[in-house]
Amino acid sequence: MEYSTDIVSYAAQTQINQILQEKRKTMAKRVQLVLNQDISKLGKSGDLVEVAPGYARNYLIPQKLATNATPGILKQVERRREQERQRQLELRQQALEQKESLEKVGSLTIAKPVGENEAIFGTITTQDVVDAIKAATGQEIDRRGITIPDINHLGTYQAEIKLYSEVAAQIDIQVVAS
Repeated sequence: MEYSTDIVSYAAQTQINQILQEKRKTMAKRVQLVLNQDISKLGKSGDLVEVAPGYARNYLIPQKLATNATPGILKQVERRREQERQRQLELRQQALEQKESLEKVGSLTIAKPVGENEAIFGTITTQDVVDAIKAATGQEIDRRGITIPDINHLGTYQAEIKLYSEVAAQIDIQVVAS
């Protein structure tokens, strides 16, 4: 807005400019929020993030994706993080125990019908390995964590079973004729 010097005096114009500058200083540059859900390119649930005030006011808070960071909420977030860390430690410990019991078994035997040149009919799948582990140890293993080579003939093969992010067990699979 442009004022002519006739209507507004120089002193009044400088006073208006000072008020506008103070207003700009008091406006928040960034707002701290705690995320309620995982948001790609921003953070995971429970993270403390700084975002533009408009993004917070117009999208994150109305969609209930985030809440304002208050001391009480920060304490709750810290408590949840500690509980999650304890849960992850328990899962890792269980995976280590499961690895020990799997490695004690040594090798699993899977029987398949055989054709010419010791070629088996079909192939050995991860579900076959899961069934053999359940029969040998009684443990439930997620088949998606099992990596096996292509098995089309009789013999001994090695499978890797991922039990946790850093815990994997190696187990031998012996394919025999049924």
